[in-house]
Amino acid sequence: MSVRPIFLLSLPRSGSTLAQRVLAAHPQIATAAEPWLLLPHVYATRERGMAAEYTQPIAARAISEFVRSLPEGDRDYRQAMHDFAVDLYTRAADEGSTYFLDKTPRYHYIVEDLFEIFPEAKFVFLWRNPLAVVASIVETWTKGRWNVDRWQGDLRGIASLADAFEAHRETAAAVRYEDLVGDPEAAWPGIFEHLELPFDPGLLTRFSDVTIDGSMGDPTGVQRYSTISDEPLEKWRSTLANPYRKRWCRRYLLWIGRHRLQLMGYDLDRLLADLDELGSSPRSVPSDAFRGSYWAIAQQRKRSAFKRMAPRIR
Repeated sequence: MSVRPIFLLSLPRSGSTLAQRVLAAHPQIATAAEPWLLLPHVYATRERGMAAEYTQPIAARAISEFVRSLPEGDRDYRQAMHDFAVDLYTRAADEGSTYFLDKTPRYHYIVEDLFEIFPEAKFVFLWRNPLAVVASIVETWTKGRWNVDRWQGDLRGIASLADAFEAHRETAAAVRYEDLVGDPEAAWPGIFEHLELPFDPGLLTRFSDVTIDGSMGDPTGVQRYSTISDEPLEKWRSTLANPYRKRWCRRYLLWIGRHRLQLMGYDLDRLLADLDELGSSPRSVPSDAFRGSYWAIAQQRKRSAFKRMAPRIR
């Protein structure tokens, strides 16, 4: 019997590994660290956004031509993609599992495709205060240095996720990380109700025994937190407390916009006020500004190089 997919959709550093472990503590939910399985297959017919030795734009055109020759065209291709993924999810699942949980943060690039390809799947959106996400990226991936522009692709994925949730909110569930750790007894039952599974409060402690093999996922939280803790909720404040970082974060919040933040359960004015309340130590400002400028120049050079290469690829 095939398993049913669950897609846990969030930005990186949003608490998705914790959510995955609690869900995986249920005997009917199997999972793997971060499969990333569907990204290359959805991108196979896209001429942009993917690089390969064999020249992706040409391959995408060839594959698209082949897909158009199928009896039902793209529908056949997507059905085959669906069957391929569900077969592998089923093979990876433990005996007795009815669900396989795929937690791949960069599925924000293909979120609408997932809804189309897997109409039977369960979708859970996990939100986290965007300021805390930025700070967690800085502390975890760049060791406190301000290289956050390197992860703009991920941070901008919040727009795709919020828009997808708005379009599918009748069939998807959403929860805030702050609620999962701040009031777990109230927040978690709703997720299991959405999955049509009974909620056992013991899952909130048994998750610490869950081991998920693989190198992907949270490298710090798994080791640091064996119980659900609200300790991480305020840690972002010290990371962002300088004028350069606060100004960057203000622009980011305004880019996300009031409406999307409201969909996620956050108030733009409150977040901006939280930023204003932070201290403004000048420490690290010169190095932050240098790194930000360096990244902007590097990106401009990359775009210029792509423009020069594009005619040759065509």
